[in-house]
Amino acid sequence: MKPGDIRKMDPEERLRKLAELRLELIKLRMQARVGTLSNTARIRNIRRDIARILTIMREEELAQEEVFEEEE
Repeated sequence: MKPGDIRKMDPEERLRKLAELRLELIKLRMQARVGTLSNTARIRNIRRDIARILTIMREEELAQEEVFEEEE
């Protein structure tokens, strides 16, 4: 998932995607423990996608705080 795609999403979509990725990560970790995971790189990619979403959400949060402080 590219950052540009994440930025195009509305906040509700991001939260939904974040929950979906976290659930998938849990399932992949369980498969890794059991030994049925075939693509171990998928865990790494999911973790990075989660981090990207959280980073963009934080950037927007800080930008809103900045605008709020400028108004005061």
